[in-house]
Amino acid sequence: MPMLRRLMELKCQVIDYERIVDGQGRRLVFFGRFAGLAGMIDTLWALGQRWRHEGVENPFTDVRQAYQYENIEHAKSDIAKVGRQIRQHGLPEACRPLVCGFAGYGQVSQGAQEIYDLLPVETVSPGELATVPFSAGACFKTVFHEKHMVERIDDSSPFELQEYYDHPERYRGRFHTYVPHLTVLANGIYWEPKYPRLVTRELLRDLYGRGDRPRLRVIGDISCDVEGSVECMIRTMEPDNPVYVYEPDTEQTVDGVAGRGPVVLAVDHLPCELPVDSSTYFSRSLRPLIPALARADFSGPLPDSGLPPELIRATIVYHGTLTEPYRHLEQYLKA
Repeated sequence: MPMLRRLMELKCQVIDYERIVDGQGRRLVFFGRFAGLAGMIDTLWALGQRWRHEGVENPFTDVRQAYQYENIEHAKSDIAKVGRQIRQHGLPEACRPLVCGFAGYGQVSQGAQEIYDLLPVETVSPGELATVPFSAGACFKTVFHEKHMVERIDDSSPFELQEYYDHPERYRGRFHTYVPHLTVLANGIYWEPKYPRLVTRELLRDLYGRGDRPRLRVIGDISCDVEGSVECMIRTMEPDNPVYVYEPDTEQTVDGVAGRGPVVLAVDHLPCELPVDSSTYFSRSLRPLIPALARADFSGPLPDSGLPPELIRATIVYHGTLTEPYRHLEQYLKA
């Protein structure tokens, strides 16, 4: 807010690339896929390190962190080798079944699945998780939509997506029924406090409070909202030190992969770990809009500037004044 206030004092124009959308509100310039790509590479790295710490030699120890690869193709080639190794030799018994759940189905989730699908993947529905076989040569995956994450409180009618968006208070979370069956959770959802959480501290306390070690080893929280949909994501990390173990009984965290609780990937700027690929894609997405931006005349009103509709919708400040769609920011500026 201090930066925004200063830009307004200087009578600047502020165009936010995250608000460059089409007529249906769909983003045209974004990094989400690359967050998913980097996040899943790091998640598989963390899984290999966790199993190795437990004394289990496994093929994922050959996976490096995303920032250590020259580019995405180099990373994919490395992970494809892991996939071939699993096909030929299978997973160690202690690693079976390997089940990865993807929360969400948007750009972030699609990027994460793009990496995981380099393994010998078999897809199952969320309802089939309890009966996944202890297969040596398969890595299972399931994708969770909103209808899997929540249920109506009164149970009087089936799930309706728009109603859930408009009236989340009518729904309660049921994601806790799936978590015990997952080895890895890759979280890529958008979340606000009005929606139920996917993973609560209470759930983890119950899961890890039982006698046997739970199946869950790693939570790749690609969304990385502090105390958000994954409540144990309580602090952010850096690419060279990306994970910590959350201990449910003490609610404390320890850097690294050693501990009883789940390893949590908590990097909030994952596309930076694939700088060449993500920057090139971003530039290509933005490039078609640059000529009109260069020709724009900012001397008059915004509608007469010559900016295309995509950039007009993304203009937050014009001549130092908040535009109409962003007037709600005034309350935060005053605060």
